Amino acid sequence: MSDQASVFVVDDDREVRDALRLLLESVGLRVECFESSQAYLKQFNPEKPGCLVLDVRMPGMSGLDLQARLAEERLCPPIIIVTGHGDVPMAVRAVQAGAMNFIEKPFNDQVLLDSVHRAMEKDAQQRGEVSRLAEIEARFEKLTPREREVLKLVVAGRRNKLIAADLGVSQSTVEAHRAKVMEKMEAATLSELMRMMLSLEPH
Repeated sequence: MSDQASVFVVDDDREVRDALRLLLESVGLRVECFESSQAYLKQFNPEKPGCLVLDVRMPGMSGLDLQARLAEERLCPPIIIVTGHGDVPMAVRAVQAGAMNFIEKPFNDQVLLDSVHRAMEKDAQQRGEVSRLAEIEARFEKLTPREREVLKLVVAGRRNKLIAADLGVSQSTVEAHRAKVMEKMEAATLSELMRMMLSLEPH
């Protein structure tokens, strides 16, 4: 887990915010508290790792509205809903929309801490995947137009001889392009190359 990862607590009830801060900081977690969805969004940075502990009913933008807004981002922090008893149906909808968990107030400390740790792990995994895809995209961008043509046909399962016929070049030229593709994409095997390209669809 990154040292810079934070638990972002968004709740309009100061007592709840203070209780959550004390609990989370007691196990060494970094905590940032906000009294409204709008206050959180003002400082929101998708590059900042962490997770969100979010109330449902708040003045102005509700927790569900904030969840929907964050879902538009390429990197959305994992969300844990902490809700009053009357908000359970809304919390269930939030989970169906992608929230990791919902916890009823008054909450069990250990249940909340376990959920937060899982959310932090999920955030780290998501960021690792986004970073991996960005690296593959950067490699793909280095390919020449002809290398991309060869790559597309190789991934489609075409043999070198048929690719040569399709492109009107010699088989040795195709083999040279294919070797260059493998080198630039940093793929050790054809199956690895195919997995990369599947992850980049619709390229």
